[in-house]
Amino acid sequence: MRAYGDLDSKFRFVILASKRAKQLLQGAKPKIRAKSKNLIRVAQNEVKQRLIDYEIVQPKAEAFRTPVDEAFIGEELGISEETILGEFPEPSEVEEPKKEKPKKKAVKKEPKKEKPKKKAKEKS
Repeated sequence: MRAYGDLDSKFRFVILASKRAKQLLQGAKPKIRAKSKNLIRVAQNEVKQRLIDYEIVQPKAEAFRTPVDEAFIGEELGISEETILGEFPEPSEVEEPKKEKPKKKAVKKEPKKEKPKKKAKEKS
């Protein structure tokens, strides 16, 4: 992973570099002297040189859905699952609408204007 420093993926590299670039654009001082004045390039170089510290935060258990969260709630409303499923036709029964070709618009062409013919000059 030389192109991305010692990071485990190019996605992490992009995220770190973009966050650092935002900091630089908001006025943070660069940690390196670079030839480029482009702050995005400076941020990328800082990440490649391991000058940017980061921490991988594990998601909270509350962020994950459990099958109980996705349970059928129709029973609480007095509706059975078969009633709801019976309302919708099977995908094989549904006909796809036919695509109509768009009609071409008629364009009126104006007749060409004739140029007046030049009269030949008589030699005297």
